[in-house]
Amino acid sequence: MQTDKSQNDLFPIFLKLSELNVLLVGGGNVGLEKLSAMLINSPQAKITVVASFMSQAIQDFAKDFPLITLIERPFEFSDLNHRDLVILATDNPALHASIKKVTAEQHILCNVADTPDLCDFYLGSIVRKGDLKIAISTNGKSPTMAKRIREFLDDIIPDNIQSLLDNLREIRKSIKGDFQEKIRVLNQITEEMVKNKQE
Repeated sequence: MQTDKSQNDLFPIFLKLSELNVLLVGGGNVGLEKLSAMLINSPQAKITVVASFMSQAIQDFAKDFPLITLIERPFEFSDLNHRDLVILATDNPALHASIKKVTAEQHILCNVADTPDLCDFYLGSIVRKGDLKIAISTNGKSPTMAKRIREFLDDIIPDNIQSLLDNLREIRKSIKGDFQEKIRVLNQITEEMVKNKQE
């Protein structure tokens, strides 16, 4: 099957950060942005932050998350040992390039802030309402547009979506029949919900 090369070909996944060993290099504003994005979505994430300078904002933010380790010293390549995921958020492009080279050799997924060409993955803009989570990607082209779309979706998705999800879970458990029958019934129920919302 051929794909349109002009389209976003990223594959979206949701990671269990609480089961991964994450390294964040950078202790400034961008580092804080990346750290808060991860912890707001995965409060039990195990993240080590290494930076020559650790901002007070990061230190204050990390106090509420006991699984965060802050190390104030220059990055060392041994910091990559046993990591599953690395996020680079310093103001040093040469350091980023050298770390990215090693993460590629060691098969560690890496995100480099503001450098899409060096990224193995992007951190998308995220809509969260209860158990519903929607990640938005612009293929690294416009984080601002992703943010605007997030704000739009956040406005139109009802705040009571969690009770709807809980009800659908109970309905799913009560449906008799095989997997195909369950899918058919749930499709019918959710289709009716969408129609009622549009009317």
